[in-house]
Amino acid sequence: MSTDDTTYDAIVVGSGAGGGMATWRLAQAGLRVALVEAGPWYDPAHDSQRTQFRYPWESPRRGASTRLRPFGDFNACIGGWELDGEPFTTAEGTDFMWWRARMLGGRTNHWGRISLRFGPLDFKRRDIDGLGDNWPIGYEDVKPYYDKVDKLVGVFGTNEGLPNDPDGFFLPPPKPRLHEMYYIRGARSAGVPVFPARKSILTKRINDERGVCVYCRQCDRACSLHADFSSSTVLIYPAVASGRVDVYTNTMVRKVDTSPDGSATGVSCIDRGNRRELRINGRSVVLAASACSTARILLNSISARHGSGLGNSSGHVGRYLHDSTGASRAAFLPELMDRDVYNEDGVGGMHVYTPWWLEGANLNFARGYHLEIGGGMGMPSYGFGFAANQYKEFLGERVGGYGNGLRDDVRRFYGSRLSIACRGESVPQYGNYCELDPDVVDEWGIPVLRFDYRWTEQEINQARHMQDTMEELLEASGGILLGDKPGPERQYGLTQPGEIIHEVGTTRMGDDPATSVTNRYGQLHDAGNVFVADAGTFVSQADKNPTWTILALAWRTSDYIVEQMQQRNL
Repeated sequence: MSTDDTTYDAIVVGSGAGGGMATWRLAQAGLRVALVEAGPWYDPAHDSQRTQFRYPWESPRRGASTRLRPFGDFNACIGGWELDGEPFTTAEGTDFMWWRARMLGGRTNHWGRISLRFGPLDFKRRDIDGLGDNWPIGYEDVKPYYDKVDKLVGVFGTNEGLPNDPDGFFLPPPKPRLHEMYYIRGARSAGVPVFPARKSILTKRINDERGVCVYCRQCDRACSLHADFSSSTVLIYPAVASGRVDVYTNTMVRKVDTSPDGSATGVSCIDRGNRRELRINGRSVVLAASACSTARILLNSISARHGSGLGNSSGHVGRYLHDSTGASRAAFLPELMDRDVYNEDGVGGMHVYTPWWLEGANLNFARGYHLEIGGGMGMPSYGFGFAANQYKEFLGERVGGYGNGLRDDVRRFYGSRLSIACRGESVPQYGNYCELDPDVVDEWGIPVLRFDYRWTEQEINQARHMQDTMEELLEASGGILLGDKPGPERQYGLTQPGEIIHEVGTTRMGDDPATSVTNRYGQLHDAGNVFVADAGTFVSQADKNPTWTILALAWRTSDYIVEQMQQRNL
């Protein structure tokens, strides 16, 4: 094994939202940082890697997905549900899906930029419904960091005074498009609120380093103008420019190394290029490899002092794994047939959304969900969203066709589809977890994760409510429902665990070391110079996307690290 001669103030593992924020903040504070990323360097503006502003015919597959780009050949995120040489396993009865990114910036190259703060109720759900546990911190502890993230990164939206969807520092939102206007009309007629979406996309300039959105609707391709948030372009590039950060790309972390007293001394890695072992030394280690990958590293960090894995004296590493729930439905809007074709691209994804509006209602499930709206006339590519022929059924016309007739049908029906995707909060369970598989290793000999996860009646009942809500709103918007409504035999269309790619909770924070892995600052109870800065520390998920909270907590953890170093406690 070769050893880097440098001893860093901090080693950050993972370059996604949490790792990027920790790298930026620690470097800004003057620390010498090593950033370790399992994938390659990535620059969305470099022509060899740029997928933005590419036409479908520039792809040999006309934009169709590949194994390393399951969401389309032009999707920025390199990774997938299955990675060559990096398997994972599942327990009997488990259909867990695990998405892993392998590139600088991690999953922030893929996500929809939906940037929602958790609200005051989200940190104290046990007090409300008696399920799960409260966080050891409250909204008031995280609010200053949400404010800082809003101003540093940039997010559009509007202040609405909603009690559990807090106001922030927002840029002007884009206007609703035609399909969204139909949804607004239908939702309001049903008594369901609609508000401008909140997304980390720049609708006006906030500094000289980043551009402004040009409304190309290709945020999933990563922005060559740096107008949307990706960890690499917004956080890591400035940190590297400071001269205080060394980036180790294509480097897979095997374990955290510890001294006889149990504290961390660095990390052991594998250079994926030459397959050689490498050791990096550091005064502190910040794990931000994603909730499940961080749990895997900790469980593999076995030593005389940490016999069941680093941070696992409580037996809670990997426990309380949970993902957002999801369900979707779509409708055909006859009034939107035969549209004039014009550029209505806007930003990638929704311009409007519906936050949870039934807090306190008497329902047969405890936690809520929000609604994301889709439709419109984006640039077509392979498999671009609908089979035009099926819509003819609703007009009493013959279904089928090819050649000129098919092309005419596509033009006739394009832009007449309205969709809704629900994203909800699941209830954390001790019995939903990941652990090391005792019999399976990856291509580098590192034990892999095995998942054991099942939805409960809480999530299944929530999905049923989602389906009823979507049907009501789509029909109120003038839509004819597409496809059959999923019933109990399909768990009402509930997505598989892990499918929404919002997994959290494997190294949850708490004040009691017997029931948690880290303290309220993400510091391991068992090793004071090891920290977690990804979603593993979450006690619960909320009915919101987790990225904004990952960023805020990672900043808070980084400030704590700096403070502890200044006090010579690390």
